[in-house]
Amino acid sequence: MTIQTRRERERAERERLIVTAARELAEAEGWDAVTTRRLAAEIEYSQPVLYSHFKGKGAIMAAVAVQGCAEMATQMRAARTAAQGAREALAAVGEAYTAFGRRRPALYDAMFTHLVDLPFATPEAPAALQEAFGELLAAVEPFAAQGEEPGLLTETYWAGLHGLVTLMRSGRLPEPAHERRLSLLISHFVPQGMR
Repeated sequence: MTIQTRRERERAERERLIVTAARELAEAEGWDAVTTRRLAAEIEYSQPVLYSHFKGKGAIMAAVAVQGCAEMATQMRAARTAAQGAREALAAVGEAYTAFGRRRPALYDAMFTHLVDLPFATPEAPAALQEAFGELLAAVEPFAAQGEEPGLLTETYWAGLHGLVTLMRSGRLPEPAHERRLSLLISHFVPQGMR
């Protein structure tokens, strides 16, 4: 192994350590608790070392968001491909999405509620973001009417799912009715009689 290869591997490992520590701290105490000073103490590196990897907290949150989108894409893909039929796939993806948001609130916030420096809905978006949206698109596309843009329909479905997650987490929608709300959302995307 060359010195350059070893340094690259060590650098990648430090970045993983920083991102993991940020995720764990955010899940335990919220994103307000995540500061470069606190992260440096948690991973036992100096703040300049953190800044040699990330410009600041926003860049760390962006890295966390990319990681979260990759995980969410994997979970939605598993749900979609295990489903029998288009309607079940749409429901399974919706349930996987909302379960992820409810189970991992700080990670979900980094992905979709906090301002992070990531391009969304553009070809420049990181692959993980495109994969997550692609899983939503794969579930919604069968329901796009003739001449309807599947991407816009998918964005609308995503907005509905995001609203459910956000409003339940904030206590504005009671948790026990989640399955009925999700079923109502899905029924408005599936034409009558389609399976």
